Amino acid sequence: MMAEDQEIVPEREMDSQSTTETKRIRNPSLDGGGPIKPRVVVIMGLTGSGKSRLAIDLGSHFPLEVINADSMQVYQGLDVLTNKVSLHERKGVPHHLLGTVSPNVEFTAKEFRDSAVPLIDDILSRDCLPVIVGGTHYYIQALISTFLLDDTTEDMDDDCLRDIQSSIKLDCEGINDSYDHLKSIDPVAANRIHPNNHRKISQYLSLYARSGILPSELLQGKAAENWGRVDNFRYNCCFICMDASLPVLDRYVEQRVDCMVDAGLLDEVYDIFNLNVDYTRGLLQAIGVREFEAFLKDYVVEARCDTGDMGDKILKENMRAILNSSDDRKPRILLEEAIDKVKLNTRRLIRRQRRMIIRLQKLFGWDIHFLDATESILSKSDDIWAEQVVEPAMKIIKFFLSHEASSVPGKEATNSYGTRILERELWTQYVCKACGDRVLRGAHEWEQHIQGRSHRKRMSKLKKSQR
Repeated sequence: MMAEDQEIVPEREMDSQSTTETKRIRNPSLDGGGPIKPRVVVIMGLTGSGKSRLAIDLGSHFPLEVINADSMQVYQGLDVLTNKVSLHERKGVPHHLLGTVSPNVEFTAKEFRDSAVPLIDDILSRDCLPVIVGGTHYYIQALISTFLLDDTTEDMDDDCLRDIQSSIKLDCEGINDSYDHLKSIDPVAANRIHPNNHRKISQYLSLYARSGILPSELLQGKAAENWGRVDNFRYNCCFICMDASLPVLDRYVEQRVDCMVDAGLLDEVYDIFNLNVDYTRGLLQAIGVREFEAFLKDYVVEARCDTGDMGDKILKENMRAILNSSDDRKPRILLEEAIDKVKLNTRRLIRRQRRMIIRLQKLFGWDIHFLDATESILSKSDDIWAEQVVEPAMKIIKFFLSHEASSVPGKEATNSYGTRILERELWTQYVCKACGDRVLRGAHEWEQHIQGRSHRKRMSKLKKSQR
């Protein structure tokens, strides 16, 4: 059950030495006001752009509590790999749903919503501001919307669900690629996802088997009708999006991966390694797990046969020695390739996150206020961070708490960056025949690809062979 309709009203503390902006929760019915939705702040955006840092810094100005909306940070374990903020880094700001879920279970968007809603009620009851922080935007979408496609499964019994799974298996029999199967029944939906996005492909096929309606029709119809209207939101939301220049962010996350390796990433992936593992469930879906599979199979399995479990400590030390060695033997090559794959897949994640944000703004009409962290990342200056990120965020939130969310001052300026992003083509797929039928999503990715060194080399070779 939701808490009573409440409003957060700014109130300055009487202590002149305090710079903290506090709030009290007021029930509008006591003041003669009409029912309003509880207010929450959502800090979303790209991996590495500073979402968690911003939320913690805002804790010096507002009595807030953070609800983590990162689908991998909700799990216990892999603290280095998933880049969880440590207890010390939180600076006393309470965090929820951070490292609390068993790593072996699947924590769905529906389960996130069902966990976060009572947390928000509880935070509001303590006269604090709930701040949702994370880059898993379908988690955020599920939380603030009163509609979720997964709810339709609640009306089905186990036999019905098994029948659906069987029908999907039978339908796909004899088809080499499930993406081709999706494309044959719903080319519009297939054109919106990458052929290697097996999880989304499976989800679309499941939707079709369950409802008998094409995924594109279902998502464009019922979902758009229910998710797209702001007046259908469960909360009155202030959306702040952390963004940065892609080349700058690419370099930053690559450096961050190197720092993670130094901080113990290799030990974490060693401890979680298992030959018979399902990479589609729980924490094992995290970027940085599957990428090390080839190396661990080649190196660790053979070594364990020789040394047994008692040699784990030595094996971990040897992994770091392999990485720092100068030889070009197979283990070092595989280990370097694994680290490079982590960097590549992190860069791809950033682009998927950006596409999702654009979709939420353009297709669903979310009023998102963009903050550009590019200069603070480049300069590594706390002063620039405070001036260009923290202070604008404070102004947006203060105005949001005391006025209508749609009236945030400087809205045109804060959203001008987002408007430029929206001008890019979203859903058209481009296929590069020269690069082995590589699929690119949107004009921006296509332009980046054709300007890349590997594409130009292939085109040069192709032109020479045709002479």
